[in-house]
Amino acid sequence: MQWLMTRVLAGVAAVVAVLVGAGALLGFQAAGRPAQWAVSQGSDAAWVGSWEDTGPLAAVLDTGGVDTVYVHAGDIAADGSVERVPDTGALLSWLAQGYPEVRALAWLRHEVTGSSLLRDRFDADAREVLASEAPAVAADGFDGLHLEIRPVTVNDPSLPELVGMVDEGLGEGAVLSVQAQHVELVPGARVPSFVLGREEKYWSKGYLDRVTGHADEVVLPGVDSGMPMGLLYEGFMVRQVTEGVSALAHREGVAVRFGLPAHTSDRWGPSTSSESLETALSGVRLGLTRAEPPEGMVLGVALYLADETGADDLAAYTSEWLSP
Repeated sequence: MQWLMTRVLAGVAAVVAVLVGAGALLGFQAAGRPAQWAVSQGSDAAWVGSWEDTGPLAAVLDTGGVDTVYVHAGDIAADGSVERVPDTGALLSWLAQGYPEVRALAWLRHEVTGSSLLRDRFDADAREVLASEAPAVAADGFDGLHLEIRPVTVNDPSLPELVGMVDEGLGEGAVLSVQAQHVELVPGARVPSFVLGREEKYWSKGYLDRVTGHADEVVLPGVDSGMPMGLLYEGFMVRQVTEGVSALAHREGVAVRFGLPAHTSDRWGPSTSSESLETALSGVRLGLTRAEPPEGMVLGVALYLADETGADDLAAYTSEWLSP
């Protein structure tokens, strides 16, 4: 019994040490000033629902910084089938008429609770179903696909294979965007997070590269960080940028975006007081400055727009990113 307690206490101490170390790292990351070049390239994106009131979306597109929208087009079931969202055609027609230069990607979501070290997120049959249905959704007036599948455990072989199958089905010219999970803040930090949360929150840099190997664009989320303070959230975003760019730096022509919390409800993700758009942008700019991304890598941000983005968020996006 004493031997067991010693092992348990040692494990707890190791988790605490990792958490304390990660906190200190994030606090340090938030120090410094961003470079003048670490600003918008005009290649930003926004997640949008399929609703008829296009006022909030128009306000974002009128800034001129967003060239891609992820239109919620369907939800992916466990068997790989897609339940389509109705009336996406109305939004696509509105975009084509008012903003013909903006690309629309079909945003397909699969979100569940919990992940397993033993069970693939999608079995072989489900992968076949989704690989056939997803391109069919994209062909319905979209410029490509944006896949959001989470949570997925590191080294789960089903997701990299699925992304490759979907890419093959899309054909030439269509854009494939993949929404990743957070990159672990330090090597090994995903392990205590998995133990405590009973699902995979972080991906290793190697798995991020593996999953997105067939993707044209990659999005790292900027919400649900779990950071209790704005300073730690800023450091968290710095680390997401530096680690994400490092993992994908060898990929010629890939576009990498970082999510910004521009929503006030929990419809598309948690909304917390420590996660603000202004703080996230400060972290992204600092991260880009430190990462020194390779020439040719397209970098941008993505706004969690949904159907309620306030004037303050748009002002911060404009002043802190488009023309700081």
